[in-house]
Amino acid sequence: MRSPLSILSAASVAALVAATSLDSVCTVDYVLARLPADDLIPGVSMNAESVVVNSVYNASVSGSYDYPDASFDYCNVTFSYTHAGLNDTVNVWYWLPAPDSFQYRYLSTGGSGYAINTLSTELPSGIIYGAVSGATDGGFGGFTSALDDIFPLENGTSNYEALYMFGYEAIHELSILGKEFAGLFFNASNTKIYSYYQSCSEGGRDGWSQVQRFGDQFDGVITGAPAIRFAFQQLLEVIVNETISYCDPLDGRTDGVVARSDLCRLNFNMSSIVGKPYYCAASSGGGSGPAKRGMSTTPAQNGTITKAGVEVAQAIIDGLKDSQGRQVYLSYQMGASFEDATTVYDSETASWDLSISQIGAEFVTRFLWLQDTSDLASLDNVTYDTLKGWMYEGWQRYEDSLHTTWPDLTLFRENGGKIIHYHGEADNSVPPASSVHYYESVRSVMYPYLSYNESIDSMHDWYRLYLVPGAAHCSPNDLQPNGPFPTTNLATLIDWVENGVEPVTLNATVLSGDYEGEEQKLCSWPLRPLWVNNATKMECVYDQASIDTWKWTFDAFPITVW
Repeated sequence: MRSPLSILSAASVAALVAATSLDSVCTVDYVLARLPADDLIPGVSMNAESVVVNSVYNASVSGSYDYPDASFDYCNVTFSYTHAGLNDTVNVWYWLPAPDSFQYRYLSTGGSGYAINTLSTELPSGIIYGAVSGATDGGFGGFTSALDDIFPLENGTSNYEALYMFGYEAIHELSILGKEFAGLFFNASNTKIYSYYQSCSEGGRDGWSQVQRFGDQFDGVITGAPAIRFAFQQLLEVIVNETISYCDPLDGRTDGVVARSDLCRLNFNMSSIVGKPYYCAASSGGGSGPAKRGMSTTPAQNGTITKAGVEVAQAIIDGLKDSQGRQVYLSYQMGASFEDATTVYDSETASWDLSISQIGAEFVTRFLWLQDTSDLASLDNVTYDTLKGWMYEGWQRYEDSLHTTWPDLTLFRENGGKIIHYHGEADNSVPPASSVHYYESVRSVMYPYLSYNESIDSMHDWYRLYLVPGAAHCSPNDLQPNGPFPTTNLATLIDWVENGVEPVTLNATVLSGDYEGEEQKLCSWPLRPLWVNNATKMECVYDQASIDTWKWTFDAFPITVW
């Protein structure tokens, strides 16, 4: 409990801040006088000449999956700093709420793909809740530049400074500077400022990089669909639709959403749809692969589902195995789209060509082969054993930078930190079982002498994982539009951190489809959703058989995959 003196001090600061106008503080001179000191981070010096400041009034945001619609005023600030001996320039970007809206909070945000930020997309997250929001360019040359723009330096030559900035250091520095800057800007350096983090995908990995390395940095962290095993990540649509149709009602409610992909795995025999007819209308566009001549249109297609097509889909669902049948990695849940496994149509040759994910290709060309190219033109002679070798090489090479699965989070827990970890159950990019596997790794490492239920109860005091029924990668799912999505995670986290309100379930809203606007609750792992009373009530139930479907043993490797 705070002392009366500290409460009085906080109240005095609040009154001072509220009485200050945005225009009076949102100036270059004011910001210059409140830049963090050069010695705050050893070896880091502020660049005073880089400061750019402007006031923004009546800004509005809507349609985000990460925060509710809102309007607000803010001070837009950018400046740069440099590391001693490197002659580099790292740019940071902060949105600061109007003084009367500041709630003594700071929020860091992360990136996507090989980018360390999402420009201004996530910055409103904090402003809406009275927090200063921050983003960084990692020193990559500007906020629109990404790691793959500067990695490698030359063919055969890595860029280690950029690698470690991307891996964890840039977000760490952003957060230290941002929290300090928030205190100085609002004359609140002697008042508790709560520090938060929120992001998804690569940004989710960014968040774990901080929790695992800097346990006393954040009070609360939200990690969505994190790409934590960096070295491992990297006709089908008809089969997906049939899977959704069969598995939709297994959770007790027929709403077009596969909320129980585990029951789907236990009950749906994919071979049962062999011979079913299908029709796909013509469409424009050539998919996500490298552009080629003649890829402007995909022709109409019809026929029947083949045994070979089902075997391809089943092989994907079963996860990668090596030539000896040993499990290399996990895969998507049933009901997810096979977007990363699709081909592209070349109308010039009237044939279907390989479509290689650029992010996956770049990992091989840039990070394994150290070649300054994003083009992996062919997978000729690439076997499952080749893929396993690439994974193992990348894991070993980037264990201390990009591979973000350290399971001992003791320091974070002991400092009172809270974690909301969520993942779309139909994620077609980063499999949700990846998040379950990490959660279970943390549980087994940190509570080895407790029973399963006792360890789950202990985990729930500070770390909760939520699987989002039907959701895709960091977003709702067009194939399952009636699925809910949690858009107020930061509000829930703030209530947990600052008021002790434990999120037994997570609030979510259906954002489209027939159930648009319906409020739902997401179950905290390992409980699973089940609709009862004629699909009028959702319960979170314990189902051991379902839980077991989420467990993977990677016996292809001689060491533990956390």
